[in-house]
Amino acid sequence: MRVVLSTWGSRGDVEPLVALAVRLRERGAGVLVCAPPDEEFALLLERAGVPLAPMGPSVRSIVAGERPPSHAAAFQLAPELVAARYAVLTEVARDADVLLATGLLPAGVRSVAEKLGAHYVYASLHPYGLPSHHFPPQARPGTPSAADETDLDVLWAEDAQRVQALYGEAENTHRAALGLPPLDNVRDHVFGERALLAVDPVLGPWADLTDLDLVQTGAWMLDDDRPLPADLEDFLAAGPPPVHVGFGSMTMRTSPDLARTAVEAARAHGRRTLLARGWAGLDITDQDDCFVVGEVNHQALFTRVAATVHHGGAGTTTRAASAGAPQVLVPQLVDQPHWAARVAELGIGAAHEGPTPTVESLTAALAIALSPATADRAKAVAGAMRTDGADVGAQLLLDLGPRPAPA
Repeated sequence: MRVVLSTWGSRGDVEPLVALAVRLRERGAGVLVCAPPDEEFALLLERAGVPLAPMGPSVRSIVAGERPPSHAAAFQLAPELVAARYAVLTEVARDADVLLATGLLPAGVRSVAEKLGAHYVYASLHPYGLPSHHFPPQARPGTPSAADETDLDVLWAEDAQRVQALYGEAENTHRAALGLPPLDNVRDHVFGERALLAVDPVLGPWADLTDLDLVQTGAWMLDDDRPLPADLEDFLAAGPPPVHVGFGSMTMRTSPDLARTAVEAARAHGRRTLLARGWAGLDITDQDDCFVVGEVNHQALFTRVAATVHHGGAGTTTRAASAGAPQVLVPQLVDQPHWAARVAELGIGAAHEGPTPTVESLTAALAIALSPATADRAKAVAGAMRTDGADVGAQLLLDLGPRPAPA
């Protein structure tokens, strides 16, 4: 069998597909990942030995500029991504049996699968963007819902209209070129009737949160056996476990002095600080109790820290939880507030109130994360988490079998 996995988004949207690809390959499947052309994603796939088909613009070029992306930019990006998916996937997936899509709403992928006759699978890395009778939709570019509207059916119907405004014209133009009929609800077409939910059931129980028929596989986590850099090992060995602070692909524009804020909050608890530069460019100089790193092995690192402060992306939250590291989540957008609330509910860390920490607010949150009770609870939860999510997902895809023969 041959499987093509496609995504567009940050590292948290790419790395799970690499984990899935590795498991598929171990079972004898041919596999290709279509992902943004950012250098860090290419290196990630190269390390795993998984081929990459670049698709769409680089994510960093969109989100890490001097100014945050505007709503107008979103209406330019959406048709660009649809065009990229049609152009790339109609070529690289010609002989694919299965086409899987995730990441930023992957309009176009199911249509290509339909034209090629391949099985289509939508995978969600969190449930909070899927229609639900339990929570409202997330913010999306376009005409906002009325501030006083609380009816969830209305809010989700309006969300579908915003998706249609973003993607509908481009999707239907490309469908027409393939001889396919137009869609009046791109969002629901993308999600399909049954989807995979790649979320750990302890950290993120589904419990019928959405209206879709979801199969929860567990999180797709990529094994990482890289050693930590020697200078980092020296820093870790020179004192008690530090507080790790990293915000991944979040630029943290509203927190220009974030590195200093984090260091002072850690010092308030007598802790050293390990700063991960990330796309926020965290850095500090001439401080004996601080160390700055680039991209390193979180699987190894998170077992060596007193706590980790981060943005609350699904991947980072899961990696920290599986390592038994207490957490402080400073959520910025999308699903991150939900993960922050869940970490606090589980007792494995603290949810920072608001996206912009101060020394006082971060010191208070670290008091929770660094308590012995939180440390004990984090270790207990880590022991209960499953580790076979990517194996389960790979087998489900292979169980679909070869694509149906043409009529």
